[in-house]
Amino acid sequence: MLASVAVIGVFGALLGVPAGYALHHVVMPVMGRAVGTGLPSLVLDVYGPFQLLLLGLGGVVIAMPGALIPAGWAARARTATALRTE
Repeated sequence: MLASVAVIGVFGALLGVPAGYALHHVVMPVMGRAVGTGLPSLVLDVYGPFQLLLLGLGGVVIAMPGALIPAGWAARARTATALRTE
């Protein structure tokens, strides 16, 4: 159970972190232009490689506690009961 959730968390991080990074670079200049100001690169370049790696790992870390409740239920359930609910 935990391994399957970890895989989903890794895929989510691989998709979500680059998408969020790209969206940040699209939305922030539009917001700056909307208020009539240009944004310096200091405002746009807020995430370094280390922070992006931590954001990706955070997705996996958040996914794991979400799997603990179903994993605990599966560990306590009788095999026939667990198979019947699938």
